[in-house]
Amino acid sequence: MLIRIAEPNDAAQLVNLIQQVENSNFMLFEPGERTLSVEQQKKRIESMKEEKSSTILIAEDNGIVVGYLVVIGGNPNRAKHSVYLVIGIEENYRGKGIGAKLFTKLDEWARDQYIHRLELTVMVHNKAATALYEKMGFEIEGTKRHSLFIDGKYIDEYYMSKLI
Repeated sequence: MLIRIAEPNDAAQLVNLIQQVENSNFMLFEPGERTLSVEQQKKRIESMKEEKSSTILIAEDNGIVVGYLVVIGGNPNRAKHSVYLVIGIEENYRGKGIGAKLFTKLDEWARDQYIHRLELTVMVHNKAATALYEKMGFEIEGTKRHSLFIDGKYIDEYYMSKLI
């Protein structure tokens, strides 16, 4: 398993994986709600390479992208030390340590970029993800009550963070 920074030529596989992960019903976007093109993703990867506080890490297994961790940094000077994270793992690869490997690589990258705060949100009923984040040193800061509306129900999210 190779964990590395995404390159523009990863765009097509990344778009396919993002769409597959969004079908899990654990992501912000509903299945099929967002249209992502390969060209848009390629431009996003290229622009993130120019930003010091943003990147996309990918997990690659024999040339196939099976996981991603998107790191979105802040622009204001007062928030440049903080990044927001979105992670997704291909369904057949979940529970095999890929998330932990992505977060370990993220910690290295964050130290190199002088990032001090990592933050994310997770639906409270996503126990596997919450357990992974806690294992990787994240703590629950609070609950975003009725943050999302899914299948006719309001869903709470945990707001979690980790200081480096």
